[in-house]
Amino acid sequence: MSAFEASKVRVDKWLWAARFFKTRNLAKQAIDGGKVHCDGQRIKPSKEIPVGVELTIRQGWDEKTVAVIALSDQRRGAPEAALLYEETAASIAKREQEADQRKALRGTGLVADRRPNKKQRRQIHRFKHISSEQQD
Repeated sequence: MSAFEASKVRVDKWLWAARFFKTRNLAKQAIDGGKVHCDGQRIKPSKEIPVGVELTIRQGWDEKTVAVIALSDQRRGAPEAALLYEETAASIAKREQEADQRKALRGTGLVADRRPNKKQRRQIHRFKHISSEQQD
C-alpha cells in the first residue's frame, strides 16, 4: 500500500492521518495540551514517531492506548486509517467499563447534562449553607 511508505512522520501528522483528529491543528493543540503521551511521556507535535511506539490519546471522556503499527503522512479513508494502529485490549476493556459506569450514573442525576436551572441552584445553595453551618 502506498499510504504506508513514509519512514519518518511527525506525531501530529500521524494523528491526523490516522483520523484521531479532524485537522492537524487540532492534533497539535491536543499534544500541546497534554492529551497525547508517547510511552507515558508528554511529547511535542514535531516529534517523529517510529513503528511500535505506544501512544495514549485522550479524547473527551475516552482515553485510548494504541500501538503504532504503520506510518503514513497522508489522510485516507477510515478503513485504511484503522490499519495504522492497533488499540490494546486493556484500553478497550477500560473504555467499555467507563462507558458503562457513565451510563449507570446518567439516571441518578450525579452527572449533569446541562447547567442547573433556578430551582436546582436554590437547592445547591441551601445544601451548601446547611453543610457550612454544621461544620461551625
